[in-house]
Amino acid sequence: MPLPPRQAAMDCCIGLMSGTSLDGVDGVLAAFAAGPEAAAPQILAHAHAGFDPALRTTLLALNRSGPDELHTAALAANAVMRVYARVIDDLVAAAGISRRRIRAVGAHGQTVRHRPQEFDGNGYTLQLVNGALLAELGGIDVVCDFRSRDLAAGGQGAPLVPAVHAALFGEAGRAVAVLNLGGIANLTLLPADGQVQGFDCGPGNALLDHWCGRHLGLPFDDGGRWAAGGRVDPALLQRLLAEPFLERAPPKSTGRDLFNPAWLDAALASTGTAAAPRLAQDVQATLAQFSACAAADALRRHLPAASRLLVCGGGAANADLLERLQALLPGVAIADTASRGVPPQQVEALAFAWLARAFVERQPGNLPAVTGARGPRILGALYPA
Repeated sequence: MPLPPRQAAMDCCIGLMSGTSLDGVDGVLAAFAAGPEAAAPQILAHAHAGFDPALRTTLLALNRSGPDELHTAALAANAVMRVYARVIDDLVAAAGISRRRIRAVGAHGQTVRHRPQEFDGNGYTLQLVNGALLAELGGIDVVCDFRSRDLAAGGQGAPLVPAVHAALFGEAGRAVAVLNLGGIANLTLLPADGQVQGFDCGPGNALLDHWCGRHLGLPFDDGGRWAAGGRVDPALLQRLLAEPFLERAPPKSTGRDLFNPAWLDAALASTGTAAAPRLAQDVQATLAQFSACAAADALRRHLPAASRLLVCGGGAANADLLERLQALLPGVAIADTASRGVPPQQVEALAFAWLARAFVERQPGNLPAVTGARGPRILGALYPA
């Protein structure tokens, strides 16, 4: 089926994102105005494919040291690419266009370690991705490895989405913020003067999902209903909020390297909080309050003039978490990004379509004020189909 005349004059790119929540892959097929100008893209199709439990378990294990990591990681990368390829097929079918019309696929890969600026000054960030395999399976040019060039230039390599948030959600003369509630939460600040900032601000869903899986055997707390029925433990909340990362000045980014089960267990042990089933729901409520407090505190500290907070990512479906945020930020209008035309689960995938387009146009993809890099850089590596 041919594209409508207006869309036929546009560039099409696919963005594929699998985040720290490890719930699977979201993909979008987006159309961009021809030429390098930063016009808001149109989403032509969206698709999602979940990770099977065995792959999810493997990916979680790779967030920490273990036996035969190189072998396990290589095969896990291949498995993730097969899920990515399935999402490409679904997007092409849904949009009804030829693969020849698609300039590139932007593939984030699955982050399993993120240690920027550590050890040797540069550190590393590791996303499981096999661009050559995805190019073979998908039949479209693949751009991947977006984060390492920013690290090489002295940056954090993350977050990379604030430039896209600015293009999609910025409002002239008004201070707005965007909160992505994935496994890790990142906050984009869009002040009235247009000086974009952004950084990781806390754990998002990672600890909530872990605790729900440990005690209920479920991958996540649907709607936050379990947390909503618990009581916040003040001593535990104070201990969680004492994490030094929260007080660090941006640029900063983090991952499951910090906010992981061992970190949580240490906090529980230090406060004498038992993990008995009768107390587990209170821990879940406290973890929800922690995620909300970390984000709200960061917003108040860095953009107190914000009058609107737009929420995206899987956590946008957690009604309890949003209610906690609203209680902490009574003067801020909170809504998910669907209110601005982009469903919450599609924002990050759209960002990687945008980054793929930036690469093929040889335009920088990072914001040095966000990542701390020495300057703008073209991000990514190309695997031709």
